[in-house]
Amino acid sequence: MSRTANQKKNSSFASVLCRVLGIIFILAVIVTALPLTLPRLLGYEIFHVETGSMYPELPVGSVIFVKSVAPEEIESGEIISFQNEKGTITHRVVENRVVEGKFITKGDANNTEDPEPVSYAAVIGKVTFHLPVLGRFLVIYSSTLGKVYVFLVAACGVMLNILGSMLKKK
Repeated sequence: MSRTANQKKNSSFASVLCRVLGIIFILAVIVTALPLTLPRLLGYEIFHVETGSMYPELPVGSVIFVKSVAPEEIESGEIISFQNEKGTITHRVVENRVVEGKFITKGDANNTEDPEPVSYAAVIGKVTFHLPVLGRFLVIYSSTLGKVYVFLVAACGVMLNILGSMLKKK
């Protein structure tokens, strides 16, 4: 095989490798970001499960998708997210006291009900579904440093594709 043919073969391999790696990098960003962005366009709020109070139903590190619903429609056994002085809490409804406009809630892993009833005004919504492990990406994507890393991974993917195209032309 001549030296020119060998160089073209190596250049072709490098071109394909760069383009494949570039596509993998770009797809990795899209695949991990899509479940964290698309539901927001559909009216969901997205939260990261940070404690084990709802284990095993909602493992630590899960992402939960919360849809706003009328509090009167929420039934016992459903999971809600609400605000209190500690932040955003997600627990199961033990009882919906419609007349009082309050919920009695409890974490699945907790032995007792929550000490304070949750007022309707504090309710964010009902948990409609969750994805285990994806919460770690939510934490990464919501931090400034994480956004820089995501941008850099996507930029590397684009640059690898450009490099692959340039190598193909040689």
